[in-house]
Amino acid sequence: MTRPPRRIVLAAPMIALAGAAAAQDPAPAIRLFRVVSQRDDIIIGLTAAELAALGSGPEAERLGRALAGQGQLGAWRYVVGRAPDGSTRYATTARVSILRQETYRIEPYAPALPVAPPPGG
Repeated sequence: MTRPPRRIVLAAPMIALAGAAAAQDPAPAIRLFRVVSQRDDIIIGLTAAELAALGSGPEAERLGRALAGQGQLGAWRYVVGRAPDGSTRYATTARVSILRQETYRIEPYAPALPVAPPPGG
C-alpha cells in the first residue's frame, strides 16, 4: 500500500477547517458603500432589510435607482472608531441623507475591520 504525499495529507484538514469557517460565517448584517460626490466621499451602511426594500439586482445599482427615482437616500454614516473593548471597528455616527444632485458614484465597500450594527439593530 502506498502512502499519499505528506503535503496532501496535511492540506486536507486545512481545507476542511476553511470550509467549516466559511459555512459558519453569516452574511454581514450591514453592507457598506462608498458614496463619492464633488465635495467628499463617505461610507454608508444599510441593513439587509433596507437593501431588500430597494428591489432586486446588484446592491449598488439598487441604491442608484432609489436615489434617481426618489431624489434622496437615507442611510447610516460609518466611520472608523473604537469598540468598548478597545478594538478598532466601523461604527455609526449619524443617519444621513444623500441627495441625487450631489452624488457621482456609489460603490460597494469591503471593510478590513469589523462593522458594528446600527443603533437599535
